[in-house]
Parts: sequence; structure tokens; C-alpha cells
Amino acid sequence: MVSEEMILEALGGLRGRVRGMKIFEGTVSVQLVPGAEDKGQLRQMATEAIARVPGVEEVFVDFAAPAEAGGGAPGGHAHGKAEQPAPRGIPGVKHVIAVGAGKGGVGKSTVAVNLAVGLVQMGKKVALLDGDIYGPSIPTLTGIPPQPPQVVGERIIPFTVSDPANRNHSLRVMSIGFMVDKEKALIWRGPMAHSAMKQMIEQVVWVPEENGAEGELDFLIVDLPPGTGDVSLTLAQTVPLTGAVIVATPQEVALADARRAVRMFQQLGVEILGVVENMSQFICEHGTAYDIFGRGGAQLMAQEMGLPFLGDLPIEMGLRRNSDAGTPFENFAADSPARGPLLAVADMLEKQVAVRMATRPAAKPLNLRIS
Repeated sequence: MVSEEMILEALGGLRGRVRGMKIFEGTVSVQLVPGAEDKGQLRQMATEAIARVPGVEEVFVDFAAPAEAGGGAPGGHAHGKAEQPAPRGIPGVKHVIAVGAGKGGVGKSTVAVNLAVGLVQMGKKVALLDGDIYGPSIPTLTGIPPQPPQVVGERIIPFTVSDPANRNHSLRVMSIGFMVDKEKALIWRGPMAHSAMKQMIEQVVWVPEENGAEGELDFLIVDLPPGTGDVSLTLAQTVPLTGAVIVATPQEVALADARRAVRMFQQLGVEILGVVENMSQFICEHGTAYDIFGRGGAQLMAQEMGLPFLGDLPIEMGLRRNSDAGTPFENFAADSPARGPLLAVADMLEKQVAVRMATRPAAKPLNLRIS
């Protein structure tokens, strides 16, 4: 079990600069007071020192703002916690929703894309951010080939995907996958992942200024990497999330990791808007349903943890073909068997957001409490 004292001991002479610390299982997030040395060198020193602690799997090192640097006692936590500035909203974006999973292979990205498209079908203005920077799959799922996005000044213009049957239905899309070779392995340390995620959140023109209120987004859906690492921490610390959606398959091996993802978001102060059970059954071409991975496990998990259940999605051949072909709007064609389940999940999500916003108290700054 990684502890605060183990981290402070590993930091040695840097321990007096600690102004905040977050420990979640094998992930450690530390906020340091910058000094005379180069920030890059300081971050590397701290990262390497913490990474040597047994049990540490991922390290995130950030720096305290000047106004915060003088606060706190040596060791960085006079009262056992440090407060960092509240996340700033994205201008023109009403709701930012993270889609996460405790493990890979559960169809999280497919669910994220179809949630976004489902909300578009319901008349909402939606954008999709591929936050899975280690394995970006949104370019494939949306049919946008790898290509450098347009850059105006220092702002990045997202791509747009439209419904062939209704050009008024469109989705704005951005992914790191547009900027790199699709066969290139992205081997990034935590600070690099942190910087890439912040750039895609803060430098992308999600709402063109010339469109004014007409261009405001109802939802920005963020597809996160599997697990509980740096990118999820960065997102929660950078923007005020409306909430998170957890994707799981029915079998216990997936649900155990899904529970960890739930606890991570809860520890970060992010509400869980609901759980989606993906691959709940396979529907063959004759209409017979087979429970290949079992059925109802994610719904039971949601019930046990006191979370909303948004619905279940089947393994359906048309959905698989459209995912590979990058034609997600085809999943919502009138004759698509996937249309009903996908719209039901999107509708449940929209209702959960409405209920939460109607009952939510005023936002407070995110407190990073030392474990």
C-alpha cells in the first residue's frame, strides 16, 4: 500500500516543496512549489524518485501557482490537505461528461461515440474528445482519416462528422489520433500525457466565436483511457465535469475493474451519472439472443453501489460493421436493431444530467486530500 510518508521519504530534499498530494491505488499525483531550477528537470527528478517507490505505477507531477506556493507547512500539508484552484469551464460548453472503464476491451470508445451520436439524434449540440491518447480509436469509429487538423493562430479547429440522412445533425470531433501515424506506438510518460490532454481541452475551438450562443454545445463527451491514470486526473482537475459514465461488460472480471473506476471518480469528486452494460447479449441474424458473457452483471453492480443504470447494449453485427467502417450515424437508421437500445441509453443519460443539475449545490474547489 503506497502511503504519504513513503512518497515524502522518496522525495528527500524536495519534500518541503510538496503542497498537495493525491494517492489512488498505484497512481500518485503531487503538486510542488517550483524553484530556481528548470521545471522540466524538477518534474523529472520528482517523477523518477516517486516511481521507485514499491507499488507506484503512475506518477503525475504538477506545480503550485505563485499565490499558492507560500502556503502550507514544510511537507506541504499543515492540515493534511491542499486546495488547488477550481477547474475552469470551457466557454460555450454546458456539460462535460467523461466515459470511462476500469479495463480495456469492454467497448468504451464505441459506447462513447454512439452516446454522442445518440444525443445528436435527440437534437442536442455535441462534440466528442478522444482522451484515450495511448490508443486513440475515435478516428476509426468516426471515419475521419489521420490528418493534421486546421490550426488558426494557436487554436485547433475540430473535425465535423454529419449524418448523411440529415445534414443538420453533426458532431464535432478531436483526437490525438489525427496528428500521429495510426501504427505508431505512443509511449508517453505521465507529464506528456497531462500536457497533451490539457492542450486538446483548452486549445481546441469547441465553439466558434462567430456563432455566438447559436454554436453553444450541450455536451462534450470525453472518451478516457481504460484504468485510473493521469488523463482522468488531468480532466477532473482542468474542467468541471458534469459527471462520468462507466462502461462494463457483464462478467465479474470486468466488473471488478469497473468498481475501481467508480471509486476513482468518486474520490476525485466526480458524480457517476450511470453505468452502461455493453455486450449484454448477442443477437444473431435470426433474432435469437445469446448471453455470451452472461447478462445483468453491470446492472447488479450499479444497484449494489447505489448508481443509476443507463441500460444495456447488445452485440449486434450492424453496429460492429458501422464501427469498423466509421459510419456511426448508420446505427440510428430506422431499420437498425441497435437504434432502440442506443437511443434509450442516450435518453437516460440526458435525463440523469437534467436531474443532477436541478438538485446540485453550488460547485466548490476540488480538494486534494492526502491519503
